[in-house]
Amino acid sequence: MSSRLATLLASLLLASAVAPVAARAESPAAVAPTPLRAETRHVGRFNGQEVRYRAVVAETLLPDRSGAPAAVVVTTAYLREDAEPAAARPVMFIFNGGPGASTTPLHFGAFGPMRRLGQGAGQVMVANPDSPLDAVDLVFIDPVGTGYSRPLAGHDGQAFWSRSGDAASVSQVIADWLTTHGREASPRYLLGQSYGTTRAALVVRQGQVKFDGVLLFALVGNVDGLEMPYITSLPSFATVAWWHQKIDRAGRSAEQVYAEAVAFARTDYVQALIRGASLPAAEREALAQRMSALIGLPAQLILAKDLRLSNNDFMFNLLADQGLRTGQLDGRATARLDAPPQRPPMDDPGLNFSLEPAPAVSAAPPKVGGIAAQSREPAALEAYFRDTLGFDAPVTYNSLNLDVNAAWDHEGFTDANRFLGEAMQADPNLRLFWASGLFDLTTPAYRGRYVLDQSGAPPERLTHAQFSGGHSVFTEEANRQALAQAVRDFVRPKE
Repeated sequence: MSSRLATLLASLLLASAVAPVAARAESPAAVAPTPLRAETRHVGRFNGQEVRYRAVVAETLLPDRSGAPAAVVVTTAYLREDAEPAAARPVMFIFNGGPGASTTPLHFGAFGPMRRLGQGAGQVMVANPDSPLDAVDLVFIDPVGTGYSRPLAGHDGQAFWSRSGDAASVSQVIADWLTTHGREASPRYLLGQSYGTTRAALVVRQGQVKFDGVLLFALVGNVDGLEMPYITSLPSFATVAWWHQKIDRAGRSAEQVYAEAVAFARTDYVQALIRGASLPAAEREALAQRMSALIGLPAQLILAKDLRLSNNDFMFNLLADQGLRTGQLDGRATARLDAPPQRPPMDDPGLNFSLEPAPAVSAAPPKVGGIAAQSREPAALEAYFRDTLGFDAPVTYNSLNLDVNAAWDHEGFTDANRFLGEAMQADPNLRLFWASGLFDLTTPAYRGRYVLDQSGAPPERLTHAQFSGGHSVFTEEANRQALAQAVRDFVRPKE
């Protein structure tokens, strides 16, 4: 799979359903709608602490060029009440990626006060003791076309479905939220996953809001050329081969294999690729043998691919002798090679993969107002918004919108991480947090390291957390707890 297609798919994954954008009921000629808002109070236990908090779900209107309302963005904020004054308390703005993915994975899988478990009609909402709400207020942003956010009648949303249009709209939503809630003086953090890391870099570039720190999960790096796409993928191939025992582990951990593969990629491998056709046949064959020992593919296949292996080359050949392929979002996952074709990203066995067993849930469909609900995955989320948070939306919740993804203008696919490096050089107080999964083939860990190194981000202000997981490391409890603690430490640095 090409790096461009991988970028398109990244972090669509883990959002749970595909549904059309539902337009609000106003006619194009209607007056500006009154933004909906709901506020409720709750008590939860996070990181071992009892926490009282407010939940505020609110619509923000976004104008078109004439100033008329063109779209609605919905934010869901969780604000601790029994702590220090709000102005002193950090606040973190959170989004996923896609493009076209709602905040569902981070909101209801990692950091929100409630998590969603199960699939289809058997979903349940349970308390999330790992939420970092004890340390930082959380504001989840669903960009236009995702969640309850949508274009208004008479607008097609295209103005918001590009790198620049999306970044401008999200920046405006954050600025408005800070003003509305009187939090201009609060420490401010920005968190994006997958394409959300690109969005975060572009929001920082906008300069409308100044941030104390930026958190990047499953960092998207756009790398081109005859060497770097292959150099930066190889260490993740090695860890996936380690997982499936297609290489000799020799007592090494996945982390050790990863480190060895990075050292090889940075030295002998890149030097060989740079030499190209001038590399002598004997050296080429020796290098293929070394690669085979690292990533588990036959040396002859590696030679046939000119030492340059795509994701598809790796995923569809590593376990071919067993009739299997690996996942891309999570290389630990497998599927039959002869499985019926599905529309991407549903064809990826790494989608929603977790080592944790699925929870036991009732097979009976939930009831809404005494009537059995349809077996539609957003149902549990809609019930939560309506019954727990008091937000009765006029449209259905859109977890994943592939139409938005198809309509997106990537404006050249250039790497956006340089904007983070530039911002850090301009602001000596700006810090960066980066989390990666060892088995993520969609946004490989070393590719994230490489693009940050090239961005000019000062290494002394970069915090890296690596996990034994895939694209969304928080699908497993141990990772989720460790990630939440790392986030707490980042937003509450010790003096």
